[in-house]
Amino acid sequence: MWSQDFQDLSKELPVDENVRIGTLKNGLTYYIRNNEKPEDKVDLRLVLKAGSILETDEQKGLAHFMEHMCFNGTERFPKNTLVDYLQSIGVKFGQHLNAYTSFDETVYFLPIPADDKEKVNKGFQILEDWAFNTVLTPEEIDKERGVVLEEYRIGLGANKRMMSEYLPKLMHNSRYAERLPIGEKEIIENFTYDKLTSFYKDWYRPNLMSVIVVGDVDVEEMEKKVKKHFAKYKNPKNEKPRKYYGLPGHEETLVSVVTDPEATGTNVRVMYKDEEKDPATKTLGDFRENMLKSLFSSMLNNRLREKSNESNPPYTYAYSFHGSTYAKDYKAFQSFAMTAEDKQLEALQVIMEENARAKKFGFSASEFERAKEQLLSRAESSYNERDKKKSSQYVSAYQNNFLEDSPLLSEEYTFDAYNHFMPTVQLEEVNQLAKDLIKAQNTVVILTGPEKEGLTPPTEDEVLAVLDIDESNLEPYQDSEIAESLVRNPLPKGEITAKETNETLGTTVYTLSNGAKLTVKPTDFKNDEIMFRAISYGGSNLLSNEDYKEVQWALSGLNEAGIAGMNQNDLNKFMSGKEANLRMSIGSTTESMFGSTRPKDFELLMQMVYANFTDLNYDEEAFETFKTKQNSFFSNMSAMPQFYYQEQFYGYLMEDNPRFNGMLPSEEDWENTNYKKAYEFYQQQFSNAGDFHFFLVGNVDLNEVEELAKTYIASLPAKDNADKMIDLGYRMKNGEIKKVVKKGTDPKSTVNIMMYGDVEYDSGEALAMKALGEILSIKLIEELRENESGVYGVSARGSMNKMPYASYNFSIQFPCGPENAEQLTNSALKELDKIIAEGPTAKDLEKFKEAQKVEFKEKSKENNFWMGQLTNAYTDQKSPDKMLEYLERVEALEANKVQEVAKKYLTKNRIIGMHMPEDES
Repeated sequence: MWSQDFQDLSKELPVDENVRIGTLKNGLTYYIRNNEKPEDKVDLRLVLKAGSILETDEQKGLAHFMEHMCFNGTERFPKNTLVDYLQSIGVKFGQHLNAYTSFDETVYFLPIPADDKEKVNKGFQILEDWAFNTVLTPEEIDKERGVVLEEYRIGLGANKRMMSEYLPKLMHNSRYAERLPIGEKEIIENFTYDKLTSFYKDWYRPNLMSVIVVGDVDVEEMEKKVKKHFAKYKNPKNEKPRKYYGLPGHEETLVSVVTDPEATGTNVRVMYKDEEKDPATKTLGDFRENMLKSLFSSMLNNRLREKSNESNPPYTYAYSFHGSTYAKDYKAFQSFAMTAEDKQLEALQVIMEENARAKKFGFSASEFERAKEQLLSRAESSYNERDKKKSSQYVSAYQNNFLEDSPLLSEEYTFDAYNHFMPTVQLEEVNQLAKDLIKAQNTVVILTGPEKEGLTPPTEDEVLAVLDIDESNLEPYQDSEIAESLVRNPLPKGEITAKETNETLGTTVYTLSNGAKLTVKPTDFKNDEIMFRAISYGGSNLLSNEDYKEVQWALSGLNEAGIAGMNQNDLNKFMSGKEANLRMSIGSTTESMFGSTRPKDFELLMQMVYANFTDLNYDEEAFETFKTKQNSFFSNMSAMPQFYYQEQFYGYLMEDNPRFNGMLPSEEDWENTNYKKAYEFYQQQFSNAGDFHFFLVGNVDLNEVEELAKTYIASLPAKDNADKMIDLGYRMKNGEIKKVVKKGTDPKSTVNIMMYGDVEYDSGEALAMKALGEILSIKLIEELRENESGVYGVSARGSMNKMPYASYNFSIQFPCGPENAEQLTNSALKELDKIIAEGPTAKDLEKFKEAQKVEFKEKSKENNFWMGQLTNAYTDQKSPDKMLEYLERVEALEANKVQEVAKKYLTKNRIIGMHMPEDES
């Protein structure tokens, strides 16, 4: 049946023949593949097997610092010309052009257009310069200290403080506990230049590097370029050995209970660390073993998920897996749970009991069959998309092969292997894994949570006592029956009464006998994706202020009751092996459903639509469970200084809006919430399908769509009336406003500058406002980051909305040091005022246009893009054909139009919000 021989489990796994892998004489490894998704684009990546783990004590943080320096000047691209050039060809800094540093690797991302050979040539020059020709002048190093310190500052807070306490136990006696990539503040501020230079010379060398090239390119030509740019470099004489650091074991169980006044969540983590290195997946036997572990984790996690849906659940969510630790090549069986602040021990006990239950009794045959269905379903979807995979997916796979020695299998081989091995897997084999993975040795338990009056954290002895599970009280897991359909009654099939085709857009609009409209756009962008959306005007603005306050927080929890008589656990079992999802949402001006599926399960999605319209369960107990989980998740959010600032800032601007009831529900809000009233409002708003417009985008067959639409959409109940989009007239405060909120002790601040108001909507002004935001972002990066070294990231954004009322919104946002907040605010406004006075430069406007062209070309080949365009056209009451004119409008945009919009809207009514620590004046 299968094209491959899978009988010999010792046989080595084959490498996908579509990727060319080579090694230069100097040891550099390269991967090259032709892939035309997206077209006219190539993903370049430089991967280095060196990170913070290799730093000396005097170099802590310099692996990451070196990553920054690669963007600050190379031999071919001095100072800021590298970023400037890439922006000129449509590559955005931070969004496309990026990098990261970890313990054992440093990786540089460079996706560039491949429609011009010169752009590709420049891309290789950049990779070469990053690898070997970065200019490390004292002037540029000192300038970058401020930027790196700002990134360090962003990471400060409760999580960083708690991690510094538990990491020595989590990574006990390991170098990984001492080498966090961000480094140490004192070293970043004071290191001598030679320390950075020596790190670059020691570790940026060919035999630790890989160059990855995937995209719409010729493989032969790319291989020549790799050799041209990288073969001439040599490894240093007397090179330092590249050591790999392990994860020492420990017989005793290590426990760390850590609290912090600003902690927002309460978590439990259990780790059973492997005693030996995890071997690379090399053979068919290794492949099969990984499949067993996936089945095991899937079944265990299904049980944990069921617990979270019970009344008074022990945790908000929980999961377990066998996977990586911080230490390279060392894995662990790990369990994690997010809990209510007073339920850590209870959650830990449930996790331990489920682990013990799996060890003692194993899993049932029905659980096993569902897990196999799930795994095969995912494998099938991946196989079906084999000719639609984006280049970035291949690049990531090749990076993992270089760094982790992970296999490079073709989609065909992988699918064949799953189909061959799955029938051979025995339940006993999976059950044995629980005994192999969950051991008493090398165990670490970490509990983190808030520190506040009236809350006593568990002691170490209490934690250890929970770990000692009395298995005599455990009983085998009891599975439940699964329903066969989401439709419980015969459907009154409707008809299609009209059909209109738009050849330009490639869409067909159907009018159904109940008055509903259905717009369908068949595409071939992906083989196994169909996107769905249904929208109707109305929303919560139809409610009085009093009724809205009663139902506001309940509306998002209505789905938790399930549909068609099935609760969430029943639905999860019913959906095993199926790929379809659907959620409903009631916003202020619309109600909608949104979801996705694959062609194989298209009818199932339509059944879900019908059931959500007509057969949503009413379940008080399920809603109480939803409330409990929401409280667990959000109860301590206000302890986080950044969230407290947002709450106070927007609360001040919204204090004249009677419908603003805070950003999160309080205990009083939950007490006053009326689930029944929310459910009745839902039924009212979804009782008239004739008031809805339905949308389908993806790999659909119109004949099938027509039949299913008549069965599941045209049969929905309908009325003659139709709701409208209502503007209640409430607005945020406006004028020259400055609001400073003090919270927290860390030396970190955030600045928000906002300008907004009502307008007469104009599509030309809307485009100019968007361009203004993008252009100002470029200028702010140049000034606040590169020139002043005052921020790590900064952005500006401009937009205009048409519905439910015409408005504009422009914002500037950045985190910074409290001592620099005023100066940087002035600098940001100075850059805005410069555009207002002089207009944008032709060069910066061209950068915006080029980025829009590159983005539009790629996104217009995605289903999500088309769904967004079609639904936005509907809600904004405009013709969807306008989207096809977008690039023409971008090309025609002139600098004076951008300046005109800036002058018209952004010279007054500037609102400044500033978050400062409590000890700052």
